[in-house]
Amino acid sequence: MADNIIKLDSKPRFEILDGLRGVAAMIVVAFHLFETYSPGPSEQILNHGYLAVDFFFVLSGFVIGYAYDDRWGKMTTWGFFKRRLIRLQPMVILGTLIGAFWYYFGDAPGFQLVMQTPWWKVLVIVVMGCFMFPTPPSLDIRGWQEVNSLNGAAWSLMWEYIANILYALFVRRFSLKVLAVMVFVSAFLTVDLSLNLDVFELLDARSYAKYTVIGGFGLTPDQLYIGLCRLMYPFFGGLLLYRLGKWRINLSHGGMTVCSLAVALTLVVPHIGGDTHPWINGLYCALVILFVYPAIVAVGAGSPLKGKHTTAICKFLGRISYPLYITHYPMIYVQMSWAARHPDAPLGTHIFVAVVIFIAAIAVAYASEKVYDAPIRKWLSERFLYKTGR
Repeated sequence: MADNIIKLDSKPRFEILDGLRGVAAMIVVAFHLFETYSPGPSEQILNHGYLAVDFFFVLSGFVIGYAYDDRWGKMTTWGFFKRRLIRLQPMVILGTLIGAFWYYFGDAPGFQLVMQTPWWKVLVIVVMGCFMFPTPPSLDIRGWQEVNSLNGAAWSLMWEYIANILYALFVRRFSLKVLAVMVFVSAFLTVDLSLNLDVFELLDARSYAKYTVIGGFGLTPDQLYIGLCRLMYPFFGGLLLYRLGKWRINLSHGGMTVCSLAVALTLVVPHIGGDTHPWINGLYCALVILFVYPAIVAVGAGSPLKGKHTTAICKFLGRISYPLYITHYPMIYVQMSWAARHPDAPLGTHIFVAVVIFIAAIAVAYASEKVYDAPIRKWLSERFLYKTGR
């Protein structure tokens, strides 16, 4: 079947879900800005901001099912991959290039490799990042052993691609019962990680983050296991939620407001349990991932969006959400470097720098979507899909 001959009509969007993605992305930026000053996960302000990634995966699973489950009679596997590459890869490339631009401005304690790295090695990592080749620890150029040393946030995109590959090759063919079993098994992985059961004895290396789900951003065995745990239940749980169909909750009024507040609350709740009962925090993470986020998506997908201003806000948040997430982190490296070099600067100056970076991140996201991402995706679709849709 030739995908570029068959036109796939676009579908109406779940605009509340688009808006929620933007709300979560903005909190992620704030979370990372505060993280610069955090002595550890238990003392981090906006403490559970890392759960936004798990929320993104629930949204992704739901939306992938909605967008593609009924199109496989008109679309090949390669056609699906082309659509996903066109949707995701342009911003991956831009995020990597932005990271390369700011790389040598990010020299700071903790980033001990920056000034030891020659320019040619940076170019090698640029090429690897643009093609989504994860960086092994032996090629680390910053000191954090990230999947993409130029843009730390790219780690979740690696797992998004893995989820898309699994969906296209196998999971799309699963019956509802088989998918439910898969989700049930994946729920165990979430519990294993959150409550630090460590059934497979892979989590010792991340003792600093016990009873959280922080991690997944490297290629070491513990990080790969964490990434898998964080991906499996949310993504395939979101897909199952879509296929169940009737499991949607209709709030006739205020659906966007309720869902936004719920997402924000889950991300800003302080660390729970303290040093004496840290397992309570792990239980909180598990409950939010297993039950709260699917419920929020069910409400967002089932509720009407009313009011032109609310609709406009949701559309704006949806448009900048992915560009904001994938381009902001190189600026966080610079903030970390500045804060480390100016520890005695007045508090007001530190706040000013963080606010400027927050506003700049939103501006860069809006500009990149407007002048780069949307036009290039349109061109690529016309070139390789003949306007066949998403």
